[in-house]
Amino acid sequence: MTAAPVSGFVLTPTDTTEQVREVAELAARHAAAADRARRLPDEVVAGLVAVGFARHFVPVRWGGRAGGFVDLLDKVSTVGEGCTSAAWIAAVIAGAARMGVYLPEEGQRELWSTGADTVIASALNPRGHATPDVGGWRLTGEWPLVSGVDLADWTLVCGLVPQKGRKVARFFAVPSRDYRVEDTWFNVGMRATGSNTLVADGVFVPEHRSVARGDVRCGRAVGSDAPCHTAGLRAISGTLFAAPVLGAARSAVRAWSAMPAGKPAQESFAPRDNPLVRDVQARAEGEIEGAALLLRHVALTGDEGPDGGEGDPARPPRDCALAADRLVDAVERLFRSAGCRAQAQDHPLQRIWRDVHCAASHVALRFDAADSAYGGRGNRK
Repeated sequence: MTAAPVSGFVLTPTDTTEQVREVAELAARHAAAADRARRLPDEVVAGLVAVGFARHFVPVRWGGRAGGFVDLLDKVSTVGEGCTSAAWIAAVIAGAARMGVYLPEEGQRELWSTGADTVIASALNPRGHATPDVGGWRLTGEWPLVSGVDLADWTLVCGLVPQKGRKVARFFAVPSRDYRVEDTWFNVGMRATGSNTLVADGVFVPEHRSVARGDVRCGRAVGSDAPCHTAGLRAISGTLFAAPVLGAARSAVRAWSAMPAGKPAQESFAPRDNPLVRDVQARAEGEIEGAALLLRHVALTGDEGPDGGEGDPARPPRDCALAADRLVDAVERLFRSAGCRAQAQDHPLQRIWRDVHCAASHVALRFDAADSAYGGRGNRK
């Protein structure tokens, strides 16, 4: 897609913190309607592109920024304070574009032939299969839960291919004209992400638009040695998915604090000088900022690169999952203490509560998966 001009935003290769805050405010104004419509409005999507999320990780030689993980964490979480779904799409299109750097040079040239603001989505699980064809592959399959697929110019999808008597996973860059999208996203939370199903029927994908999943996981970039490209997938994917949750949790504190004080009752809020009320907010804020420190540490390690990082591949997913748990706990504490009025359909706290639970259930943020990897290390510290 080509982003339409948006009032207040300048379509340039650079962005500013102020512009990101403006996008967050725009997304906040549309958050309730987007939740009902199950999609982000065009002006919000255009705003996300305008401030640089699509080009954040694109190599400089293709017009991108080759940006950092800490910078992206801050900006995505800022958008998340306005709308969790908008922040999720910001993180998804940034992360999917990063995967493009693992394609062969010709594939990268084609992917960004119309500019660094090309919107890319990704389907990470190998739901489909591909068979060898002259000069490439024939790809068939259905990929559910592809966030932002309706908005994307391209999608990187994962499929299984035959190799020496077994099946191995590869990614395939497919333009939107070559697949169809089925409207299947009817979820309890993150409704505006439009995480629908991508369907490909015998699509031809040339060899230069394909890469082994192992190369993506290990950070074997083609034509770039920037830390944002050489970081392994599991080393940083958790920060991408946790950043919207961080912003949403901070927004939950504001929504909770804005509720009117009243006499203690089953469906009313306790006075602000009630020690129990003060305890709820203090604990929630502490959990949120503790989670923020964990996520910033992971992002900073990614920015420092393999030479400056701690070298433990199991620690980043563990820390991101732990941070996600703390964020869910904080929002749960606020939501339960707010009483029935926060459960009203038009109250922002119930939408945040739904979004946070949905986002934190992503496999990249589940502590059971992260703990398994961490516990399986050869040397526990």
